Amino acid sequence: MFQRLSRMIRSFIGFFISVAEDPELILQQNIRDMNDQVPRMNESIAMVKANVTLLEREEAKYKTDMANLTAKIKAAIQANRDDIAGQYAAQLEQLKGAFARNQGQLTTARAAFDKAMAVKQAFMREKDRKTQEALNAIADYRRSQWQKKVADAMEQFEVAGISQTHDEMVRKIEETTAVNEARMDMAMSNVDQQKVKIDDEAEKLQASELVKQFKIEMGLAAPEATAGAEKTIAAKEPQKTA
Repeated sequence: MFQRLSRMIRSFIGFFISVAEDPELILQQNIRDMNDQVPRMNESIAMVKANVTLLEREEAKYKTDMANLTAKIKAAIQANRDDIAGQYAAQLEQLKGAFARNQGQLTTARAAFDKAMAVKQAFMREKDRKTQEALNAIADYRRSQWQKKVADAMEQFEVAGISQTHDEMVRKIEETTAVNEARMDMAMSNVDQQKVKIDDEAEKLQASELVKQFKIEMGLAAPEATAGAEKTIAAKEPQKTA
């Protein structure tokens, strides 16, 4: 009992696995998975692009601030306010350090964005290729499944369809025809034999009458004797029958 239950469970598992491993369903899911990756990739690239944009805005601000500080330093020097010019110069040096860091970050961010775009282009090309390949494979699979159904139908038609009953019915008709032809031959044979017997009896009677006529003509027998003989024969026949 346990073995039967185990076999039944294994058969159910095997059935679900075979359904789950349907090539068409798997390829269609692969296409959906690849399409789903495109929005996530675009989101990641957008974040990289946003970082580049922020760094570019910082770069522009640093340039503006450095230009303003430079102008203030020059104005303080012209006003003989070296102390104020020194303060602005210190701020300018700090700003230049931040600007240099910004330049490094911006270079890295731009390189990351370029690489992300290259990765996306490569992914899109590969996605298109695999999608087309999957669609072609699905079309081939559907065509093969249709051909399998046609083959199965033809096999069923050949084995259990018209071929078997056709041969059987033809054989029965041939047997029936042969029997009927044999019966017809026998019937015709019997008819012919009876006809032959009747013809023989008629010929014998006709020959007997001719002999009697010749005897009368030759004077070897009298008509009355012949008539009497006929009456005697006619009178004897009922006695034989009795």
